Amino acid sequence: MPIEVRLYGNLKLKASSTKNPAGFPAILKVDAGEVSEVSDVFQALGIGKDEASHVFVNGEYSGLGKDVKDGDRVAIFPKDMSLLYKWYFRRVE
Repeated sequence: MPIEVRLYGNLKLKASSTKNPAGFPAILKVDAGEVSEVSDVFQALGIGKDEASHVFVNGEYSGLGKDVKDGDRVAIFPKDMSLLYKWYFRRVE
């Protein structure tokens, strides 16, 4: 089972092969055999670490060192959609 990655905002442009209506994320699949942590997902999709503000793995605010495995869901938000999570929630690495 692959890892489901949801890209929001201008990061949707990284998934130009998919057609996504405005207001909806781009949903991509990444082979779990190719990645072991969130930073590997960034690399597989060509996303620079400086392009994202927040990452969630299975709904949990996470960092780039968070492990990912088969069936996980990863949501990546761009800098221009930054949230206040960093002040209120602890990031899981």
